[in-house]
Amino acid sequence: MKQILVLLLPTLCSFVLAQTRGNQMQPPSGAPATPAPQAAGGPPITLTLRDALTRAQVYEPQFLAAMGNAEIAHEDAVQARAAMRPGFGISSQYLNTQGNGTWPSGRFVTNDGVHVYREWAIMHQDLSPGTLMGTAVERASALEAAARARAEIARRGLAVTVTKAYYALVGAQRKYATAQLSLDQAGRFLTISQDLERGGEAAHSDVVKAQLQYNAQEQTLREARLAMDTARLDLSVLLFPNLEQNFQVVDDLHLAPLLPPLDEARTLAARDNPDLRAAMDTLRSARADVGIARQGYLPTLAVDLIWGLEANQIGWRTVDVAFPERGAQATPGYFLTVVLNVPIWDWGVRRSKVRQARVHQTQAAVELSVTQRTILRNLSAYYEEAQTARAQLDLLRQQVDLATESLRLNTLRYQAGEATILELVDAQNTLLQAQNALDDGLVRYRVAVANLQTLTGTF
Repeated sequence: MKQILVLLLPTLCSFVLAQTRGNQMQPPSGAPATPAPQAAGGPPITLTLRDALTRAQVYEPQFLAAMGNAEIAHEDAVQARAAMRPGFGISSQYLNTQGNGTWPSGRFVTNDGVHVYREWAIMHQDLSPGTLMGTAVERASALEAAARARAEIARRGLAVTVTKAYYALVGAQRKYATAQLSLDQAGRFLTISQDLERGGEAAHSDVVKAQLQYNAQEQTLREARLAMDTARLDLSVLLFPNLEQNFQVVDDLHLAPLLPPLDEARTLAARDNPDLRAAMDTLRSARADVGIARQGYLPTLAVDLIWGLEANQIGWRTVDVAFPERGAQATPGYFLTVVLNVPIWDWGVRRSKVRQARVHQTQAAVELSVTQRTILRNLSAYYEEAQTARAQLDLLRQQVDLATESLRLNTLRYQAGEATILELVDAQNTLLQAQNALDDGLVRYRVAVANLQTLTGTF
C-alpha cells in the first residue's frame, strides 16, 4: 500500500520528539512496557488492533493516571494493615547536665548524674477500637478495590477510543481504494464516450457528462485521501509519542467476533462489570467511614514497652553516681507505659463526623442504584446496537453485489447504445455509495462490539 505523506512542520516534529525523549516516565506497575521505537526511514510498523491497544496503554495519560491511583490505593492498604501491628524502634540518647560541684546529679534535679545514657528498644501498640475491629483496613481495602475497578473502566474506555480510531483509519483506507477504483471506472467511461462520439454513436453531451463524472470522482479521491490522512493522524496521537506516520494497520473488519446470546451477555455484565464493582466498593468504604466516625465515642488504649538502659555509664552492670556506695548494679531493664484516653466532651465534633459519614454513605448507595440501572440500560442499548449493525451487514453486502451487477449491465447497454450516460453515471454512483455504506457498516459493528465489551469484558 502506498504510504501517506503527511505535511507537518519539521521543527514541530523535532520539538515534540525531543520533549518526549527528554521526559519519559516509568509506567506504573501493571501498565504495558514501552514499545521499542521505530528507526527513522525503516520499514513501516504493522499494527493489529491488539498492538494498538497495547501501545495506547503506554502513552494515554488518563489511563496511566488511573493505574497510578490504583497503585497509590494499594500502598494505602499496605500501610493500614501495617498500622494494626506493633511498631518497633531503637532510641539512643546522651544527656549532659552541667555540674554544680556539690551533688553528683548536677544542676538539674530531674537527672541522675551529669552524664546519663539511654539505650532503648521500644515497642508501641495502639489498641484503639479501629485497630481491634480492623475498620481502617476494611476501608483501605475497599478504596483499593474501587481504584482498581476505575483503572479497568479507564482501560475499557481507552479500548473503545482506540477501536474507533483504528477502524476509522481502516474504513478511510477502504474508501480511498474505492475512490481510486471509481476514478479508474470514470476514466474508462470517458474513453468509451469519446470513442462512441467519434463513431457517431453518442452525442457530445455524453462526453461532457462523462468528463464531469470523471472530475467529480477525482475530487472524491482527494477528499478520501484527506480523510485517510486525518484518520492516520488521529490514531498516531494515541499510539506514538512523536506523531509517527510510518505505520500500517491490519484490515480485519471481516473478522469481527460474533455476539453472545443476550442472557450470556447479561451474565458477563453482572459478573465482570467494573462500574458496578467500583460503586459497590465505594459504598463499602463509606460504611467503613461511618464505623470509624462512631469509634470516636470509644476510649483508646496505647501501650509502650521499653527495654534497655538508662545509666551514668554504658554497660551491663554500672555504678549509680547518686549511690556509689552500693557498687555496680544490673543496668538493663524495662518499663511499661499504658495510656487510656476516654473522650468526654468535644463540642459536637464526633457527632458531626458521624452525620457527615452517613451522608457519604447515603450518596454512595444512591450512586450504586443509579449505576445498576445505567448498566441495565446500556447493556440493552449496546446489545441492540451491535445486533442491528450485524444484521445490516448482509443487506449492505447484497446492495454491493446488486450495484456491481447493475454497473456491469449498464456499461454493456451503454456500449450497445441501449442506455444513456445518465444511467451509467447513476449506476457508478450507486456502487460507490453501496461500497462506502458497507465499509461504514463494518466499522459500526466493530465499534458497537467495543462499546458492549465495556460492560461485559472480552467475549
